Amino acid sequence: MGRYTRLREIRRLDPARDFERIHKLISQYEFPWDYTQGIGIAFIRDYGVPRISQLLDRTQEFEKAGQKRYDDTILFGHEMAQDGFDSDRGRAAARHLNRIHGKYDIANEDFLYVLATTVVGPKRWIDRFGWRPLCANEAEALALVGHKMAQMMHIEGAPSTYDAFEKLLDDYEREMFAYHPANRRVATATFRVSSSWYPALLRPVMARFSLALLDEPLLRALGFRPQPRWVQRLAVGAVRGRSQFVRLLPARPRWWPKLPKPLTYPFGYTLDDLGPHWAHARPLKPVPGDPAHPLMNGRES
Repeated sequence: MGRYTRLREIRRLDPARDFERIHKLISQYEFPWDYTQGIGIAFIRDYGVPRISQLLDRTQEFEKAGQKRYDDTILFGHEMAQDGFDSDRGRAAARHLNRIHGKYDIANEDFLYVLATTVVGPKRWIDRFGWRPLCANEAEALALVGHKMAQMMHIEGAPSTYDAFEKLLDDYEREMFAYHPANRRVATATFRVSSSWYPALLRPVMARFSLALLDEPLLRALGFRPQPRWVQRLAVGAVRGRSQFVRLLPARPRWWPKLPKPLTYPFGYTLDDLGPHWAHARPLKPVPGDPAHPLMNGRES
C-alpha cells in the first residue's frame, strides 16, 4: 500500500454516507498520534472558559484521578465510534455519557463549544503538524461525526459543516475566554498528567514544550506566559520533524489499526469502568431513536 493510497480512497468516498469510515481512517490509520494530540488540545481549550473550568475544578476529577479522566474521555469517543454510532456499543456509550453529564447543569452553548473543539482541534493540529493536511472530505467527515455525537448527546443546534463548527468555536472563544484561577488549576493538573508519561528529568522540558504549542489567547486565559521564541521554535520544529519522518514511512497496514492504550486500564476495561463511580446510580437518558433500556456492558478492549 502506497503512502497516499488511503487519501485517494477517502477522496472517492461520499462523506455524507461514509463519514464514519473516513473518521476511522483518519484516527486509526492516517493520523492516530496527531488526532490524539488534537483531541488533547481540545481538552485544554475548554479550560479557557471560566464556567467550564470552575465546574471541572469543583469535581476535582483532574486533581484526584487525572490520568483516568483523560483516558475515559478518549475511550468514550472510541466506544461511540468503533462499531458505528448506531451500533449497540455506540448507543450504550452515549447513554452512559449522558448519564454522567446529567448530574450537572451545563448550558447547551457550552456543550456545543466543547463538541466544536473535538472537531476543530484535530483538523487544526493535523493541518499544522501532520505529515499531510486533511482533504475536504476528511474535514466534512469530522464535522458530520460531531453532528452525530450532538444528536446522541441531546445537544441542540450543532452544525453539520466544518466551517460552521470553526466559526462557532472562534466566536465563542472571543466572547468567553477569560482568566480565572480555576482555569490554571485544571490546566496545571492536566499538564501534570501528560508530563508524567516521560522520565522525571524530561518532565519540566515537556511541560514547556506543551505550553510552547499553545496560542496566546489560550495562554492568557489559562494564566500562563508565552514561552520564549527559541522554545517555541524548538517545539514546533520537533513536532514537524516527526511529521517529516512519518511521511517517509509506509502506510499503516489494514490489519493494524492504532487503538487507544489507556494507562489506567492495562488489562482492559468495560464500559462500566468509565466515568465517576457514582454514575451508574443515576437514571438513564435515552439516545434519540433508541428506546430506553438498562445500560449494556461495554466490551473489553
